[in-house]
Amino acid sequence: MEIIKYPSREEWPLLLTRPALNVSMLFDTVRPVLNEVRAEGDAAVRRYEEKFDNVTLSDLQVSEEEINEAKNLVSDELQQAIRTAKGNIEKFHASQRFTGQKVETTTGVTCWQKAVAIEKVGLYIPGGTAPLFSTVLMLAVPARIAGCKEVVLCTPPDKDGRVHPAILFAAEVAGVNKIFKIGGIQAIAAMAYGTESVPKVYKIFGPGNQYVTAAKQLVSLKDVAIDMPAGPSEVEVIADEKANPDFIAADFLSQAEHGVDSQAILVTTSEYIVDKVVRAIEGQLEKLSRKEITEKSLSHSRIIVLDNEQEVIDFTNQYAPEHLIIQMENYSDVAEKVENAGSVFMGAYTPESAGDYASGTNHTLPTNGYAKAYSGVNLDSFIKKITFQEITSEGIRNLGGAIQTMAANELLDAHRNAVTVRLKTL
Repeated sequence: MEIIKYPSREEWPLLLTRPALNVSMLFDTVRPVLNEVRAEGDAAVRRYEEKFDNVTLSDLQVSEEEINEAKNLVSDELQQAIRTAKGNIEKFHASQRFTGQKVETTTGVTCWQKAVAIEKVGLYIPGGTAPLFSTVLMLAVPARIAGCKEVVLCTPPDKDGRVHPAILFAAEVAGVNKIFKIGGIQAIAAMAYGTESVPKVYKIFGPGNQYVTAAKQLVSLKDVAIDMPAGPSEVEVIADEKANPDFIAADFLSQAEHGVDSQAILVTTSEYIVDKVVRAIEGQLEKLSRKEITEKSLSHSRIIVLDNEQEVIDFTNQYAPEHLIIQMENYSDVAEKVENAGSVFMGAYTPESAGDYASGTNHTLPTNGYAKAYSGVNLDSFIKKITFQEITSEGIRNLGGAIQTMAANELLDAHRNAVTVRLKTL
């Protein structure tokens, strides 16, 4: 893990880099799979499930029997935790409901917006090294609150052709319509194009590996919308001399265990805490079950000491972290100055894992600096806003002249005439 003390601003661009792969390099690998699924449907999906997930499937869809059986395989304690998280996610996202107002922009001219749910959405839930049942809640709960009519979920099965029971339980609790045993590129293709089994959806959500990310980007060019560009997960901790080194170390490691390409950064004005944090990381690392993955992630993580608080804020807004943890005495004041971040965790007792699971906020967030322009998943992600306008005869009298003048100056005579013919009748 690099430790950099008092770098000049000219050195910042190098320190802002992520270990992310340029997924455009994978397009040539991904494109043939997408094309075959589009052309051959279920047959291609099964073929790639056998190739990539090492499983031969007769049925792609998870049966009611499998869903019911999953309930008996999930402990009461985990079931209760999932229900608690679902309740908090539901409460927070329900508070985001849009209420449109009619506005009279000119006398006789009324405009307004109406929020309408995206009818069909697809959720991708990675299998990989950990069953991300929490992501099921983060995506399916707001989809249901928004009013999406069809919520389809794809997730890779294990070698026995089964889906992790906690994913199935979370999907049922959150109200998913259909669950499919499909992973990777072929899952994105199935939802983007539709197959005999899998409905075509209008927008795809969810994280995944570099191949899933590349597939999402390709299908989004013309076939389906996606939630956001995404890369490896990341956290930035900003701390002062009074921060608890054990808390910082725990947050570092909870991020690093996501994957070998995850990144954790500590930015501080205090040299005093650096050695303490390093020792705490080393001590806690030894106790982790995912130690090998975490160590690889730490190899491209950094501790950066800067001169003052303003430099910390400026660096943070340039880095635009997916997760930002503020462990500073004046954390509320610092948080007010944050302009670019996916989700902010304020104060010593607010770990990133709270937002990952159960506080209520969404954990599907922009990475790789995209927080400069993208929001994390929220209720609006599942909604379209349609604009309406109504103009009375008085309204067209009041506004018609401006419309005619603008149309004439853009040399669009038919546009001007659409107003002129109406005004002649008045």
